[in-house]
Amino acid sequence: MRVLIIGSGAREHALAVGLAADPAVTDLIAAPGNPGIATVAALRDVDALDPAAVAALAVEVAADLVVVGPEAPLVAGVADAVRAAGIDCFGPSGAAAELEGSKAFAKDIMAAANVPTAAARVCETPEEVDAALAEFGAPYVVKNDGLAAGKGVVVTDDLEVARAHAAECGRVVIEEYLDGPEVSLFVVTDGATALPLLPAQDFKRVGDGDAGPNTGGMGAYTPLPWAPGGLVDEVMATVVEPTLAAMRARETPFAGLLYVGLALTHKGVRVVEFNARFGDPETEAVLALLETPLGGLLRAAANGTLAEHPPLAWRDGAAVTVVVAAAGYPGQVRTGDVISGADQPGVLHAGTARGADGTLVSAGGRVLACTAVGADLASARDAAYSLVDKIELAGSHARRDIAAAAIAGAVSAATR
Repeated sequence: MRVLIIGSGAREHALAVGLAADPAVTDLIAAPGNPGIATVAALRDVDALDPAAVAALAVEVAADLVVVGPEAPLVAGVADAVRAAGIDCFGPSGAAAELEGSKAFAKDIMAAANVPTAAARVCETPEEVDAALAEFGAPYVVKNDGLAAGKGVVVTDDLEVARAHAAECGRVVIEEYLDGPEVSLFVVTDGATALPLLPAQDFKRVGDGDAGPNTGGMGAYTPLPWAPGGLVDEVMATVVEPTLAAMRARETPFAGLLYVGLALTHKGVRVVEFNARFGDPETEAVLALLETPLGGLLRAAANGTLAEHPPLAWRDGAAVTVVVAAAGYPGQVRTGDVISGADQPGVLHAGTARGADGTLVSAGGRVLACTAVGADLASARDAAYSLVDKIELAGSHARRDIAAAAIAGAVSAATR
């Protein structure tokens, strides 16, 4: 099986590593890729936001399967173009990807499916914003309606900060605040059958103790020793299956990776958001424990045969991912700094590039994702930070508390 991966981040590097380990995958191509992905796949240039260009490349390389990693190409309709060329594609249609492309659309679907979620208002004017902020009160939750690379959400006690974010975004969704820890659940689906992966928890804020602004994610771990028994079954029954049914009813079936962001509140499980692709950095941790061959799983979802796929198999133990970010992230990011230590097994590339002399340099905000497995969460965490400590990148920073609270037994679902 020849597989073409679209994307260039740590998520795509993790997918590439997983696909390369599948004996059924004979050739692996990535476009545009990055220096880390280049160690396991042949790289090609492509404008990932150009559906026709991606489809043409898929035809040129005779791909049997195209895996679209990032959200923006999915919303742009890349998967539609690839399928129109007669090639299997893992990723939802442009219409179905609106589950991530528009927070308002996602809320409409959740309402139609009776999915438990936060009360919300869609606002386009300052007057609507002020009314919604007054209705829900602090902490204020303001979400950009469109794509924002994981950084379109502000949660704040400061009314003026909330107003400013709304004004900057234009159309926003303002929600009631959901208490309790958050959980990410990835679900592979062909639109009818759905298979959940291991639940994970990620860390959005830049600093230890959840201090500072939201980022695209600073680390993650799986499994969740504190999660209630039956959580995944509950989410599949009350969230995933009704959502997939609602999408089918709208004649926009969702096939690909449905990312369910959850809050375990004192009122029960609530959906924070849907995404239309693998989340980053949870993907790096979750796929590190997946024993089932990845290529066969994704192709079954792409061609509608997931019901015939064997149950998923998982390695024992735990996995932890810690992100190494560039100087200034998530604000004004400095790039072009030389990186050393990135050739360690388990170090996945996100924002990296080759300098004119071939040296590895930083080329984005989140630069590397250091991922390790262990017999338990504590050993996996130690191994991940051992990788981090061997990275040399001027001005870089990483959170030092990834998975620490879970290991200490200080995380629990809010009491119902």
